[in-house]
Amino acid sequence: MKRYQIYGVGNALVDTEYQVEEALLKATGLPKGAMTLTDEAGRQRLLRLLTDEAGLAPAKRAGGGSAANTLVTAAQLGSRVFYSCKVAADETGAYFVRDLKAARVDTCLHGRRGLPQPQEAATGECISLVTPDAERTMATCLGITEALSPAELDAAALGASSHLYIEGYLVASDSGFATAKAARDMAKAAGVPIALTLSDPGVVAGFKERFRQLLDPGLDLLFCNREEARLLTGADDLPGCIAALKGQCRRFTITLGGEGSLAYDGAALHEAPGQAVQALDTTGAGDVYAGAFLHLLAAGGGFGEAAQLANRAAAQVVAHFGARLSQEQADRLRVAG
Repeated sequence: MKRYQIYGVGNALVDTEYQVEEALLKATGLPKGAMTLTDEAGRQRLLRLLTDEAGLAPAKRAGGGSAANTLVTAAQLGSRVFYSCKVAADETGAYFVRDLKAARVDTCLHGRRGLPQPQEAATGECISLVTPDAERTMATCLGITEALSPAELDAAALGASSHLYIEGYLVASDSGFATAKAARDMAKAAGVPIALTLSDPGVVAGFKERFRQLLDPGLDLLFCNREEARLLTGADDLPGCIAALKGQCRRFTITLGGEGSLAYDGAALHEAPGQAVQALDTTGAGDVYAGAFLHLLAAGGGFGEAAQLANRAAAQVVAHFGARLSQEQADRLRVAG
């Protein structure tokens, strides 16, 4: 048995979540339901609007980042995981490291491979704005994670893993894209199956060519939602997306919100129904879906079974505020099978 079921690479971010009304979201100028990259000055302007002008306090602070959320989900369900990322030597970075360690996620950030970073750099932050309809809008300041490089990769840990999982947000920076390609090449050399998530429709629209470079014949599994699939393939409808994706990667999943998901295992398309819940916050739904799916896949489960567990996990996370399951929720999923 391999030491790790999943080796992930992605942006290290601390999530700060605010519950906002539609009018305040409009005042921010951020496109609803999407992730927008901002610089430090933009982050400070947004915080002044939320805290000084609107008088809001954060609803929640938690370790985040898309791939980190996926790995934490898999760890909660019982998988052994490793995460390569980059933080600064600041309080936010220390919080991020403690958070992953508590979640039983091995990383390049502590232990013998601890990588201290310069004090002047800032750890990345994602400000998540949740409106009453449970839609989440994100403003992400990458900070030092924008300089994520192949130096943060651990070839030994990757080679000792059952799957590599690449966060799609990495394509938004030159160094992140280079790191994603380096991790892919390491995995190929070690014979480790490669999974990629498209992460966000806005990122797909802005960096389609970079995704196409990652979508070479070596890609084993693609995670996306319906809109991301449409933007990547240019297809007009879901059947067209399915047909196009079959020509671009070996296997894939397409999440459909409350309708459930589709999972193509290279031979058959499995339809998994959605779960009826009252959605409060869609933050992290796709990340949790991927974590549950990869966990069961690494344990020897089939695509249909993995999609059903992933749907149940995603339904659990959207029913509360925050991008991750509680351990109690994960334990219930494990018992339910």
